[in-house]
Amino acid sequence: MNSVCLVGRLTRDPELRTTNSGISNCRFSLAAPDKPGPDGNPRTNFINIVTWRSQADNVAKYCKKGSMVGITGRIVTGSYQADDGSTRYTFEVVAESVRFLSSKKDGESTAVENNNAEDFNPNEVVLSDDDLPF
Repeated sequence: MNSVCLVGRLTRDPELRTTNSGISNCRFSLAAPDKPGPDGNPRTNFINIVTWRSQADNVAKYCKKGSMVGITGRIVTGSYQADDGSTRYTFEVVAESVRFLSSKKDGESTAVENNNAEDFNPNEVVLSDDDLPF
């Protein structure tokens, strides 16, 4: 089974492109926090993401550098010959679903978007009294 689930922040603004046949695709990089390394310092993985069609249009429209998103998808690998003749291997995540976990209204930033990706703790749950069922 090839299944990926990631939560992180965009490291750059999404790049929206269109194929010759008119299909939208959007590429961006995601900073996903990882467990601390052996030295105890936090680690971050930087993962290339691509999404297609209407999802690509939505990511390009509603996300920007620093936006937090949740992604489910699959890993796709590839290879190419570099100028020096060596073989280079690539991988990216093809996002089948992108959840927008932070938002930005025109000219107004949220506190979530101003945090660094390293500050994100996926195990932290923040609830307000309005979220409680009793």
